[in-house]
Amino acid sequence: MPQNVLIVCVGNICRSPIAEAVMRDKIARAGLQEDWYVESAAIEGWHCGSRPDERALRVLDEHNIECSSVARQLQPEDFQRFDYILAMDRSNLASLKHLAPKGGRAKLLLLGDFGLKPDERSIEDPYYLMGLAPFKKIYEQCTIACEKFLKQAQMNEIW
Repeated sequence: MPQNVLIVCVGNICRSPIAEAVMRDKIARAGLQEDWYVESAAIEGWHCGSRPDERALRVLDEHNIECSSVARQLQPEDFQRFDYILAMDRSNLASLKHLAPKGGRAKLLLLGDFGLKPDERSIEDPYYLMGLAPFKKIYEQCTIACEKFLKQAQMNEIW
C-alpha cells in the first residue's frame, strides 16, 4: 500500500505544485511509483480548477519536469486520507493544525524542515514577486527538501 503525501500552500498555484512535481519526479527516478502517491492542495479556494502559475511551469519545464496538477482546496477528509501533509511555510502549518479534525491520521509537517537551512525552512510565497528568480529558488528548496523527506520516510525516521 503506497504512502500518501499531500503538499499544501495558500493557493495551490505556485509553491505546492512545484513541490508536488519535484516529489513525483524524485519518486519516478528512484523507481518508487508503487510506494508513493502525491497530490497538492490549497488552504484557500481562490484558484480552484486553475493550472499552476506560468512562472512555476516555466521553471519546471527548464528542468524537464512535468506538472499536471490543477488547484484544489484542502478537504477535511484529506487529514484521514493522507499519511503526511507537508506545509510550505509556518503560516500554512499553523492553518493545517487549526483545520485538522480530531482523529486525523496525517502527520502535519513543514516541508522545509527536511534538509533546508534554518533561515530557509519556510518556503516563501512568490505570487506577488516579479520574474522567475523566486520560483527558481523555490525549485531548489523543493529539490533538497523532497529528496531528504523521501530518504527519511523510506528509513522510517519521521515521527
